[in-house]
Amino acid sequence: MEIRSEETHAYRILAPDDWCSSVIFASPHSGRAYEDAFLAETILDPLTLRSSEDAYVDQLIGDVAAWGCPLICAQAPRAYVDLNRAADEMDPAVVDGVIKRGSNPRIASGLGVIPRVVSHGRCIYRGKLTLAEAQRRIEVLWRPYHNVMSKCMQASMDRFGRAILIDLHSMPHEAVASFSKSHRPPEIVVGDRYGTSADPDITQFVVACFERAGFRVALNTPFAGAYILQQYGKPSQQHHALQIEIDRSLYLDAKRLQPSPDFTQCKAKLRRALHDIAQWAKAIDSDHPLAAE
Repeated sequence: MEIRSEETHAYRILAPDDWCSSVIFASPHSGRAYEDAFLAETILDPLTLRSSEDAYVDQLIGDVAAWGCPLICAQAPRAYVDLNRAADEMDPAVVDGVIKRGSNPRIASGLGVIPRVVSHGRCIYRGKLTLAEAQRRIEVLWRPYHNVMSKCMQASMDRFGRAILIDLHSMPHEAVASFSKSHRPPEIVVGDRYGTSADPDITQFVVACFERAGFRVALNTPFAGAYILQQYGKPSQQHHALQIEIDRSLYLDAKRLQPSPDFTQCKAKLRRALHDIAQWAKAIDSDHPLAAE
């Protein structure tokens, strides 16, 4: 199965010239293609609307294809459709005609697959969307992204006998500011859903890579991972998935949502950690008989 670089309405994929590592990097929340119709129907100003975006994470990790790894990035913004939610995580408070089924804390907080709010609980819409509109977003944006992700995971399995997804996000500094009274807050949070989405040895190696790069790292607290890790993390099948949360204050001017003067330094440290992960996987993948094909 061949993976090619391409750009669609739903995603961008950058395929390496020489795919030699089972690691797949992804950024599902850094999309910033805000449709005019969306901007016209929201009650928020553009800057506020972008507050839940993982701004510029795709640029922070843009070098990975040079190390033999595919990179998949969303095009659509998280406020429009959340790719880290299941397609059926519909919020009846924002999508007309949806029936509430059970208790789902993500939906209850307004953060379903079609979000009702951005950060700090600020409502995106004045009223509700039609079910047809919600389903259109799923078909046009959500499904193609996950189709290409599944394709990449399977291609890695075919080529290397394993697939390791590194799913990168950003977190507001206040999410970890009061992490511990006795320790400085983490700058990176690695999530593996408490050992269920990746082999523990892989998780510990990834943690060590970020620590060697100079980051303070926490595991699973306060972010352990959501739908993407549930869907793609199946260690017993050699499908491993880790979520990486980066403190936005390391690289972002939060008020203007622009790269801060520290952007280059943060990118260099991330580059070191991600390069080490890719090179480690390349070394173990070379033992697989299909790796040279």
